[in-house]
Amino acid sequence: MTNEKKSHILAIGGHAGDLDLTAGAVIAKYTQAGHKATFLHLTPGEKGHPTLSPEDYAKQKIEEAHQFAEIVGADVRFLDYKDAELPLNDTVKYEVADVIREVKPDIILTHWKGSIHKDHTNTHHIVEDARFYAALKTINRDLPAHFAPHLYYADNWEDPHDFHPEVFIDIPEEAYDTWVKAMHVYAYARGETSGFPFIEYYKALTIVRGAPAGFKRAQAFAVPRGSLTKRLQFF
Repeated sequence: MTNEKKSHILAIGGHAGDLDLTAGAVIAKYTQAGHKATFLHLTPGEKGHPTLSPEDYAKQKIEEAHQFAEIVGADVRFLDYKDAELPLNDTVKYEVADVIREVKPDIILTHWKGSIHKDHTNTHHIVEDARFYAALKTINRDLPAHFAPHLYYADNWEDPHDFHPEVFIDIPEEAYDTWVKAMHVYAYARGETSGFPFIEYYKALTIVRGAPAGFKRAQAFAVPRGSLTKRLQFF
């Protein structure tokens, strides 16, 4: 536990498993230092299993998301949308804004806009507007306004276009080990749905991102335009 003010990270992903892999080591670092973290999955990401029906895989993905969150010490919640059908409208933006007002994060993590997956791109724009709506006192909702001052975009192989990481967070051994353990709860991360070696890829990526910054391991994030490159232990 650190003596500094405690932060709350809200990691918002298009599918269960997205921010778990791309930012899960940072989440584990934060919770192990006494901070709070919440995952908000806009869909389960249930349409990618080669043998399970979307309904059955949705149940599995939701269970996996809860297992992951328990291992890294975070909370988890879902919105009621379907994989590949995530809309980009004010209804979902206000739903996300309501969660922001409820959990009152200091830091929001989400997808970069340059993605090959429409749910990731939509999530990026949903979160940017939801953060704006959540902060406006003149927008009357059930809960009072809350401004989340920090917004970062996670490093995802599916979101490569014009992604320029500028913030590199050092990952200590305990957080790294916890994250690797937690990643194994996801069948897709183990390569059982597409064959892509997600776990090995993201483990290797921590070295690729960390080495130029002088860290053994790091997870990297892009920032809204105008922010400066930072070399940090915490955001």
